[in-house]
Amino acid sequence: MADLPQPSSRRWAPWRRSDQRGEVAPPGAVQLLSWIDSSPVGWVLLAPGGGVQHLNPRAERILGLKAVQHLEGRPLAELCPDPNLLNCVAMARRHERPQRLEWQFNHQDLDVMVVPAIGGWIGVQLHSRRSLEAQLEQQERWVSDVAHELKTPLTALLLVGDSLAAQVTDQNARLVERLQRELLRLQELVNDLLELSRLENTVPGRGLKLAPVDLGALVEQVWAGVRPLAEQRGVQLQLQQPEEITVQADASRLHRALLNLFDNALRYSPDGRPLEVGLSRLGSWCQLSVRDQGPGLSRDDLDHMFERFYRGDPARARGQRTGSGLGLSIVQQIAVTHGGRIQASNHPEGGARMDLLLPTEGLGV
Repeated sequence: MADLPQPSSRRWAPWRRSDQRGEVAPPGAVQLLSWIDSSPVGWVLLAPGGGVQHLNPRAERILGLKAVQHLEGRPLAELCPDPNLLNCVAMARRHERPQRLEWQFNHQDLDVMVVPAIGGWIGVQLHSRRSLEAQLEQQERWVSDVAHELKTPLTALLLVGDSLAAQVTDQNARLVERLQRELLRLQELVNDLLELSRLENTVPGRGLKLAPVDLGALVEQVWAGVRPLAEQRGVQLQLQQPEEITVQADASRLHRALLNLFDNALRYSPDGRPLEVGLSRLGSWCQLSVRDQGPGLSRDDLDHMFERFYRGDPARARGQRTGSGLGLSIVQQIAVTHGGRIQASNHPEGGARMDLLLPTEGLGV
């Protein structure tokens, strides 16, 4: 995408790993097409000129095409003249960003993802929405049931802990305090697991209450919630906003994402040093950056920090609080459901920087 910063070069790729014999070659085109052909998802590859370069068997069945026909090289409009699909492909090519389409074709409910690539290539993914939604609903229902079953005994244990705290003695004060702290941490873990499951089982662009959101005002609102904790350590907010930036987004979800980013930054911010937040436009995208002035990120952090339950080196943390290990994973999923992404880097002047990138007009569909 021309107006979107490229992801960190630290992202793992199997052919970038070298050994004593030198660089490992990337998979060849034959191998890649073999993987696509074995995929349970329909795949259509379009060349820069618009002709069909490859269809896998699943795509042929979805589109009602016969494998014996000569399909490669023909325009997509000849194989499937549906204007909704053609417009979606045209938008992806014109805007150079992924487009999603809820599509009804041949009595099928389909979820279509059109992904532009380097050099004008286009990849079209065709999912059966019925089977996909059934799997997502079943998984979310299972996680919800488990979380509900855990919440009931946790609530009872928290009440027991409060009762013990009211009768604490010098001998057991530390044990009761630890019990309450661990129960609260377990409660936070259950809530975060439930939230992450809901986000992961949400198709991007769906299930969101989209409305215009003033990012500057939202930053101030979220910071007001963490200010008492920050002021205990002398940490102030420095907001750099050259202009008002409004995005089409789910305000409650973005509130949660910013809260998690601030919480993560405060863990590693030195006492008395500011936490910097910057807002800027990048073409049809906006970027919200959160920078602490702590020790920065290690290579392992950059490779794994958005994975579930990953925690950085605790020796670098400035606060005593520990989270569930799911905060940044939740931020990542919130970004994805809005058609954006989150990326991490080390600031040239020190400290870690998190960049939340969002399309200003919401996820294109």
